[in-house]
Amino acid sequence: MAASPHIPGLRECLRLMVEYGMLGNIRRHSLVVARLAMQLQEGLSAMQPGKPQAAKELVLAGALLHDIAKTLCLNTNCDHAKVGADICRKEGYPEVAHVVGQHVRLSPFDEDRYKAGCFTALELVHYADKRVRHHVVVSLDERREYIIERYGNNSPERYRAIEQHFQQCAYLERLLFRWLPFSPQELGIL
Repeated sequence: MAASPHIPGLRECLRLMVEYGMLGNIRRHSLVVARLAMQLQEGLSAMQPGKPQAAKELVLAGALLHDIAKTLCLNTNCDHAKVGADICRKEGYPEVAHVVGQHVRLSPFDEDRYKAGCFTALELVHYADKRVRHHVVVSLDERREYIIERYGNNSPERYRAIEQHFQQCAYLERLLFRWLPFSPQELGIL
C-alpha cells in the first residue's frame, strides 16, 4: 500500500515504532488496533460505495502510531497522545498527528456527521483503541472497567471523566454500527 508523502506506510510506521522504543506489548496492542480500524474502514467502504471514506493509509498509520509515545510516558506524567502527536508532526506527518493526538479523547464529537454515516480516521482509530485491552479485543464495558482500575486512581473526578468518555464512545459505537455489515461483537472475528 503506497502512502502519500505526509502519511507513512507500513514499513515506516514499524521503523518509527522501533526508533521511539515502543515496547513489544504496546506494539502488539497497536497492531490489533490497526486490524480493527482497517476492518471498520473496509466495512464502511463496502456498505457505502461512492460515499467519501476515511483514507486507508491514514487509518492504518494512525492506528499503528497512536501509542508511539506510550513507552516514553510510562514513568512520567506526560500526556502520551499529545507527545505522540508532537512526534508525528516532527517526523513530517501532520495528518497522522491529528489522529494520534485525539485517540484518547474524541473532540469534537460530530453527531450529525456520524448519523449520516461519515466517519474519519480519527473516529475509527479512537473507537478501535477503545476495543483493545493489551492485545485482546474486548467489549467497551470490559475496556472501561480496565481503564477505571488502571487509571482511575480512586479519584471521583477521574471516574466521572472516564464514565462520561465511555458513554460517548458507546453512542459512537451505536452510530457507527448502523453503517456496518457486522455487529460490535463480530469486530475482530471476521
